[in-house]
Amino acid sequence: MRKCLATAVATALLGSSLAGCAGAAPPPLAAADAGQGLAGYRLGAGDRLRITVYNEPTLTGEYNVTPGGTVAFPLIGAIDAQGRTIEVVTQELSHRLAGGYVNDPHVSVEVLNYRPFYILGEVNKPGEYPYAAGLTIEQAVALAGGYTYRANESKAVLRRQTSGAEGTVALRGGQVPVLPGDTIRIGQRYF
Repeated sequence: MRKCLATAVATALLGSSLAGCAGAAPPPLAAADAGQGLAGYRLGAGDRLRITVYNEPTLTGEYNVTPGGTVAFPLIGAIDAQGRTIEVVTQELSHRLAGGYVNDPHVSVEVLNYRPFYILGEVNKPGEYPYAAGLTIEQAVALAGGYTYRANESKAVLRRQTSGAEGTVALRGGQVPVLPGDTIRIGQRYF
């Protein structure tokens, strides 16, 4: 009995020490991060905006968020947009235009084109793809030509551009949303 107990303890200790050497798997994405959708969407480089200033057709137009995270706007110069919501950018534009340029400005900002997402690894056509609202990882794989014969179809690594969080997500048993700027990596299966 003592010999069996000693063997069991030694096996458990050896197994736990080997598990620590294998390297830690990336943490799973937080539930709030995985399901946040576009509510409270934060602008970033690559987004294309339509800014309307009512009764001011020369100021109304389409504008890009630059790689530096700004929007170059006539009369008032660059507006910081990186990491800000549409509401915050709208308020800042209204405030700055009211500072001697436009009497009682009414501004509307909408996203015309979201920044693209990226899919890498074991898909037939890895690369950059345009984002569409409601996109899931399964749909992103379909856009990329489907899985290769070596692909691990049960999980993927997802990195959120907005939070920088990266983790493994299960592809079976639920729809995992893709957000603008995300990077999806499909790994290889080994068996």
